[in-house]
Amino acid sequence: MNSTHVSYFTLSAYFDTGLLKYFYYMIMMFLYASIICANLSLIVIICTNRSLHEPMYMFLCSLFVNELFGSTGLFPSLLVQILSDIHTVSTYFCFLQVFCLHTYGNIQFLNLTIMSYDRYLAICYPLQYNTQMTSTRVAGLIALTWLFSFVGVVFMMSLSFSLQLCENIINKVYCDNYSIVKLACSDIRVINIYGLTATFLTVFGPVLLILYTYMRILKVCFSGSKQTRQKAVSTCTPHLASLLNFTFGCFFEIVQSRFNMNSLPNMLRILLSVYWLTCQPLFNPLLYGLKVSKIRIICKSLFFRSAVKHRSCQRPG
Repeated sequence: MNSTHVSYFTLSAYFDTGLLKYFYYMIMMFLYASIICANLSLIVIICTNRSLHEPMYMFLCSLFVNELFGSTGLFPSLLVQILSDIHTVSTYFCFLQVFCLHTYGNIQFLNLTIMSYDRYLAICYPLQYNTQMTSTRVAGLIALTWLFSFVGVVFMMSLSFSLQLCENIINKVYCDNYSIVKLACSDIRVINIYGLTATFLTVFGPVLLILYTYMRILKVCFSGSKQTRQKAVSTCTPHLASLLNFTFGCFFEIVQSRFNMNSLPNMLRILLSVYWLTCQPLFNPLLYGLKVSKIRIICKSLFFRSAVKHRSCQRPG
């Protein structure tokens, strides 16, 4: 049975929750609405305030756009499936979801890498920073991140789509490439080699580069003044927290995909599998909104201005 002739996939990780499905639906809807509001608000703030038109904030804007993209690849389907009694998706929708989620993951790692490079230049080479991080270079790095991820995932999907499948049951609540590959009864050596190469280029490679940049940053901090250390900590802490959170979620997803986790409760396995797709898009806007001083100040001023305007409107004329 060739994958092009499979009309649907069954997502078997869903289970009957009775009336609780409406409760789960409301939780997921609240999470999705929160993610959209938080990320969209920070995108608008960065784009409309000229004081934030700096490299670091442009990279953050790219990060928030990617989180909207990844969330949209998961939540609409998840919300429909929670209320549905038959948990099936068409082949083309399944591959579209694979494209969205894998692209999101690749862009997230690469975006965090160029953000660490940006902090490395700002702290280790402050005098050369403005000549190195020009607006053209920033735009080029962001475009390259998205283009590289798109091309890599499309090529991976072309290999998966040509596989001969023996089954159409995916033991997850969403479609991912590795789950489709496991259904194949044809030779998967080529796609396995490509998968390992792509994983190194988009996961392990970026993580190694990030570790290298932060080792250099720490070296400068220990040899610099107290003011330098405070500046480094204030700018690097959100980035490191974001990286650790995303890596933590991806680690559980990889472990669950590669190893038998049937000993864990079904609900726990579902939560671990969607952690990297739900917590990161909600965690980052809150983290950067609270920790990055410029964004925090602008958010406070906007909130204060709207509160004052609301009180003045309520006063009797």
